[in-house]
Amino acid sequence: MKKTGFLFFSLLIELLVYSQHKIIIAKDGSGNYKTVQEALDAVPANNRRPVTIFIKNGIYKEKLHLDSSKNFVTIIGEDKFKTILTYDDHPGKVDAQGDSINTRSSYSFLIKGNNFIARDISFQNDAGFTAGQAVAAEIDGDKACFYNCRFVGNQDVLFTNSETSRQYYKNCYIEGTTDFIFGSATVWFEQCHIHSKKNSHVTAASTPKEHRYGYIFNDCVLTGDTSLHNVSLGRPWGPFASVTYIHCFTGKHIKPEGWSNWNSTDNYKTTRYAEYENYGPSADVSKRVPWSRQLSDTEIRNYSFKSIFGNWNPEKINK
Repeated sequence: MKKTGFLFFSLLIELLVYSQHKIIIAKDGSGNYKTVQEALDAVPANNRRPVTIFIKNGIYKEKLHLDSSKNFVTIIGEDKFKTILTYDDHPGKVDAQGDSINTRSSYSFLIKGNNFIARDISFQNDAGFTAGQAVAAEIDGDKACFYNCRFVGNQDVLFTNSETSRQYYKNCYIEGTTDFIFGSATVWFEQCHIHSKKNSHVTAASTPKEHRYGYIFNDCVLTGDTSLHNVSLGRPWGPFASVTYIHCFTGKHIKPEGWSNWNSTDNYKTTRYAEYENYGPSADVSKRVPWSRQLSDTEIRNYSFKSIFGNWNPEKINK
């Protein structure tokens, strides 16, 4: 009995120590590792316990990958403007195996682990304004949260990939040119700043038909470079694209029609594009495309974490 009690106590101590374990990354060698990928590699496969990785200020030019077996990882930057994770892959380059880079292989950071959290970090792709598809962050894992982060690049910046992925972004800054928020995941953007740098499209959702919700922008601010006047809220990458803007500020860069079709396809016929009580220079809905809609006071009640995420409430994680 004493031996059993001792083993239980030892296991408890191990769990407490591990749960509070923090890995420190510093380019000057003052931490546990000098590179981010080394720290990600140090997370045990099939991980089930929280691991926190603290990243000191610096520009970390690395092509990063968090494997699907490495769950419950939190990365925290020292300063979101000075802790920068970046790479510059884009079409026209080739990878180490000699294959041409495309949208899905252009990522600076590929996150496949579940229950991932990031705070106070910049995710970038520095390929350039005319480089084409250049993903800063691709998120495939379920239950991913980003707080006070920056996503910076041009085309295809934030790839919210995987139909089974649920994601949450709060107080984040996201900038880009074309389709710079795109993918099939179910995502809630809370109080985020969305900035356009080209007369193009903010979103390119490919929401599955069987998923009622795709992208929800709540209490966000949409701005654009001063020369812009013809930016759309989104175009449907898939025929059942679901995007909703709620209580958002829409700057003068958003075109009166609000939305665009995907080239000359029939995707617009089945899209699920909606708004509710937006405000700002482009909030007049009288000229919106006829295949978008304004939600009613009754319909808006269905937009809650419970309705959209089921038994997952990302706000509880942040407390």
